[in-house]
Amino acid sequence: MGDDAGRSLAALGLTRDPIGHPLAYPGRLPEESGLLDGDHFLALRTGPRGWRIAGGATLDDALRDRGRPLLADRRPVLAVGSNGSPAQVRRKLAGQAQVIVPMTYVTVGGLVAGVSAHVSRPGYVPAAPVLAPGATGRFVVLWLDEEQLPVVDATEPNYRRIPLPGAVSLEDGPAACGLYAGRHGCLVDRRGRPFHLTGQAALLAGLLGDLPELGRVTGADGPEEFVARVRDDPGLREAVRALWRREGRVLLQAGLGPDDIGENTREKTA
Repeated sequence: MGDDAGRSLAALGLTRDPIGHPLAYPGRLPEESGLLDGDHFLALRTGPRGWRIAGGATLDDALRDRGRPLLADRRPVLAVGSNGSPAQVRRKLAGQAQVIVPMTYVTVGGLVAGVSAHVSRPGYVPAAPVLAPGATGRFVVLWLDEEQLPVVDATEPNYRRIPLPGAVSLEDGPAACGLYAGRHGCLVDRRGRPFHLTGQAALLAGLLGDLPELGRVTGADGPEEFVARVRDDPGLREAVRALWRREGRVLLQAGLGPDDIGENTREKTA
């Protein structure tokens, strides 16, 4: 197994989860596809027989040896934000389900990582998927078993898990895949263009600069102060969400919003 210290999360620099380190959001993603196996991340390679642990057994053999469901018995879910971080996935599952999760990269067409129009309990502004015709990106797919899936679902109260919209294509991924769609819509700038997910410090600096009222509402003049003020104050987090809606900075996209809406809608009121 992963008794190789060189494949430990610590050795790979993958230990900082965004729940404990909000300004690290969305967390460090792995450099390649792999099997998250407790405190280790084992590299995966593709071949004629499918995925294989680098230099070793097939992925299904590795899962079987650990007494866990095989790949065909798992539910693939596209990770748009911190669910692509092994440290975040480990934190969400620890003590609730076995921390053994294949995490494979796919090329995705028609989707980008935008920014949700809400503030999370840890104090970061998280990701939300945004439809973007013509765009192509690279995302991680989590392969969750029936024990793990409800655990991860429970950590996503601001999202709903849906089938991947028809406008999105996985060029080298599973035929069917889930996606956590944001319940609050995505944030747009003063010109109505969706923000794209960046490192949290840069994102918060950009949000504070784009809407000065955000700094006045939170009393924050920088990313560190923003996180410190909102993380223990649900009323302030809700005030931020209401501000974005009131200022028309929230875009709801058909198929990705809180309800089935007929067309893209820019919210104008709280």
